[in-house]
Amino acid sequence: MKYIPFILFTVFTNAAAQLMLKQGMMTLGPISMTAETAIVRLFQIVFNPWVFAGLVTFVISMASHLYVLSKVELSFAYPFLSLAYVAVAVFAYFVFREDLNAWRIAGIALICAGTVLIAQSGISSHADDKPTEAAAGVSTAEFGSKS
Repeated sequence: MKYIPFILFTVFTNAAAQLMLKQGMMTLGPISMTAETAIVRLFQIVFNPWVFAGLVTFVISMASHLYVLSKVELSFAYPFLSLAYVAVAVFAYFVFREDLNAWRIAGIALICAGTVLIAQSGISSHADDKPTEAAAGVSTAEFGSKS
């Protein structure tokens, strides 16, 4: 359970990145590109302050996720990322006035219930595991032999 804060940090930075990207794309307006304007338009998108901040936040989120993956099982950590959808849906409702109808609320409830079930399943830490030589694919004979 000591890695839950790192997992939640990953979730919330992922959600924040989505919100920043949306804000950036709203400030740019509808996108249209032609073969002649594609490169210029891509630079305009990437270097929009909100989009750029969102991309940087994604990098931070991914770095956090990689740290988490080095410590816990993927099947434990990855489902928590679905909570980013919950955060995005709720914040999008308040910030961007997006629709949050009964179907979406029911889906959010199911996501939350599933995440709680996964959290209750327990956590196995890779840091505490000591791989055996056979599991690591190395034999003691390889270490002892000299060329």
